[in-house]
Amino acid sequence: MKKQVSEAEEIFESRLKRHHDELRWLYMELYDNSSMFAELCDHMKLFYEKRNNELKKSDQKREQDHGWYQQNDMLGMMFYIDNFAGNMKGVEAKLDYLEECKVNYVHLMPFLDTPPDRSDGGYAVSDFRKVQKKLGSMKDLDSLTAACHKKGINVCMDFVMNHTSEEHEWAKKARQGDGEYMSRYFFFDNEEEPAMYEKTVPQVFPTTAPGNFTWLEDAGHFVMTTFYPYQWDLNYKNPRVFNEMMYNFLYLANRGIDIIRIDAVPYIWKELNTSCRNLKQVHTIVRMMRMISEIVCPGILLLGEVVMEPEKVTPYFGTVEKPECHMLYNVTTMATTWHTVATRDVKLLKKQLDIVNSLPKEYIFLNYLRCHDDIGWGLDYGTLMLEGLGEKSHKQYLNDYFQGYAGESNSRGELYNADPVTGDARFCGTTASMCGIEKAGENKDEEAMERAIRFDLTLHAYMFMQSGIPVLYSGDEIGQLNDYTYKDDPNKAADSRYIHRGAMNWKWAENVKDRNTVEGKIFQGLSRLEEIRKSEKVFVSSADAWTIETWDQSILGIGRYYEDEKIIGLFNFSEYDKTAWINETDGEYVDLISGEELRPVDVKIPAYGFCYLKRK
Repeated sequence: MKKQVSEAEEIFESRLKRHHDELRWLYMELYDNSSMFAELCDHMKLFYEKRNNELKKSDQKREQDHGWYQQNDMLGMMFYIDNFAGNMKGVEAKLDYLEECKVNYVHLMPFLDTPPDRSDGGYAVSDFRKVQKKLGSMKDLDSLTAACHKKGINVCMDFVMNHTSEEHEWAKKARQGDGEYMSRYFFFDNEEEPAMYEKTVPQVFPTTAPGNFTWLEDAGHFVMTTFYPYQWDLNYKNPRVFNEMMYNFLYLANRGIDIIRIDAVPYIWKELNTSCRNLKQVHTIVRMMRMISEIVCPGILLLGEVVMEPEKVTPYFGTVEKPECHMLYNVTTMATTWHTVATRDVKLLKKQLDIVNSLPKEYIFLNYLRCHDDIGWGLDYGTLMLEGLGEKSHKQYLNDYFQGYAGESNSRGELYNADPVTGDARFCGTTASMCGIEKAGENKDEEAMERAIRFDLTLHAYMFMQSGIPVLYSGDEIGQLNDYTYKDDPNKAADSRYIHRGAMNWKWAENVKDRNTVEGKIFQGLSRLEEIRKSEKVFVSSADAWTIETWDQSILGIGRYYEDEKIIGLFNFSEYDKTAWINETDGEYVDLISGEELRPVDVKIPAYGFCYLKRK
């Protein structure tokens, strides 16, 4: 008798058939192991069968609307669960606030189980199927994601696949000398091989965690630790590692996660005599992840953390025929934005935006001003040197500026991972503190405070003008300042990134409707910008975007055009009132903020101010 096939099985089999041949070819190219591939396929079916009906319905809907995340209604916010609301139940209780923020995409910073004293902010995972006890449980995660979905909020989480904590079950067994588990990492019983790797592999944290290997006295071996000694790099040359990590990936997807952020993507594959960065096998792995998700859970988006300039970032999108990540971070533009703040010169930022705007519209970037991490000054120094700015001296100036020491700066913040030998360092601080709100408050200078608030809103207005998805860092919507109390915690004191990872100030958040407060001015100003972005179709990712000559080095001009609608954004990065000479002669315009009608020829822009001009 012929076995009856259910509709659900038919859907799975059709997806598998669509990708099977390419997936098998790539898998065999890496591993040449047909039995492990067969196991992978069997597990994919099991995870599909375990996926609940609501998620399957969402998958089918998104399969029919591939561009659902490319519209102008997407707005993200990232936060640490404990800093934001204590635990997962606390976040669920704050969903109305997120709605008030007009947020429909929340990035829950790392919440999987980690050793409390060696977690690297949650990026040293000891159990991929367990939530940190202080944050809740997998049951709480199920409840939170379901509640988010009822409100139309997408949930993003980090998938740390390059390494595990040394407290992970695999690492513990490897440390005991179990060969099966040692093969899941990079173990060496001699100094020669690690020394050979060190010749070509750059260091990530040369001051706080020098070298790429750690000696384990009790195990009598070196182990590869690209980031910190307690984070052991996984060996993806072992098919067992790939399979098991994909099972973790699918398990987490089935918890209701919509966007999975792949941490440290370029580092995944290691080869001797290379930099162990951006190797072709990395793209094979990400491509296989994309196909696996399209077979089991096609509603999922892959967000790649690739911290490099655009020409090195874009390969992680893959191709139209063979896509990899759905979205990538716009890291270089973020760093160049703060360079522009410090120099009051938009030339480099214009060049950066021109590069991004020239890329295919299918490439979706996440745009942000600040995130949980430091700011590394990975700028286009080839171009800056033509302006007479040397790399070392300019990095020194930027770090001095944002600490408040140079360039008539109003910024406040601290250095991270400062290297006294090279002088290199990264910078930490909140958006509000970097814009001058902290300093103005300290000095009780009302005029300076108004200017700092205006600049904060101007930078957000500029970010919203970029193509892609804007993401706020929690607290930025109320102008939260640097939190120096991290120095009182021995587990955090050595890591200055915690200066901008302070707990959400809910007392301040009570003022969001009061326009006489700093919090109210910023929150209401952002709310107006969000309304404009969601109501004007020129903000869709597929719109044409370009930079506009303003004939003033401090004023950035950006144009957007879609279906006969046009908006011009003008942003003044200087502390002086300016005039933008743009000479747009294609009709009358209206300022979407003030309501003023004008011809955009000589547009007056206040110090640290902006305008959105829409063609009538």
